[in-house]
Amino acid sequence: MQTIDGRQWATREDLIESSGYSRTTIADLWRDRETNGHPQPRTIDRVMHWDLKDWTQWFEQQRQQAPAAESKVDRSGDPDELLPPAEQARVLGVDPSRITQYGKRPPAGWPDPEHVEQLPTRTREYRTRRQLWEFADRNPDFGTAGGRPSGATAKRPDPRVRQAALALQAEPEAKPGEVAAALAERHGGSVHTWKRIVTEARKAS
Repeated sequence: MQTIDGRQWATREDLIESSGYSRTTIADLWRDRETNGHPQPRTIDRVMHWDLKDWTQWFEQQRQQAPAAESKVDRSGDPDELLPPAEQARVLGVDPSRITQYGKRPPAGWPDPEHVEQLPTRTREYRTRRQLWEFADRNPDFGTAGGRPSGATAKRPDPRVRQAALALQAEPEAKPGEVAAALAERHGGSVHTWKRIVTEARKAS
């Protein structure tokens, strides 16, 4: 973070830390800057920086475009804290039974668990607040009848599949697991999640 003339200028890493969102989400917002009005950067020491106050105000406006989800989602707490199903339901503002249902019939975009605990008769899936916030932002109309987002049967394109496809094209000799690890390091998220995405990209190619 740089302070110039009393204004704070943030790198992309600073924006990720400030917003609590993943590298992929922040990068996608910058990619779509021509349509979403993303603030322009200032180059400092050959690195792009954004006016933190201006960027934060713009980012809040982007989030408020989904008022139905915003009204129910709890945005407090550590973005990377692992949450059991009951806490996941509390963050999303839904009944815990819906999280159980998502485990059996996941809606489009439902994130893979970051950790799975093996219990005597079942498994317990843990997800982070960051994953839940991003799911809610991608699905502003989630929470409809049956706990599934409207349009869940017509799965929305996942931009990460294209990122994986481009990575596979760039490294045709690399193993899928190696590509997944590189994508996880570059964009955030678990290697397990990226392995699934790489598999989807290979099927689509």
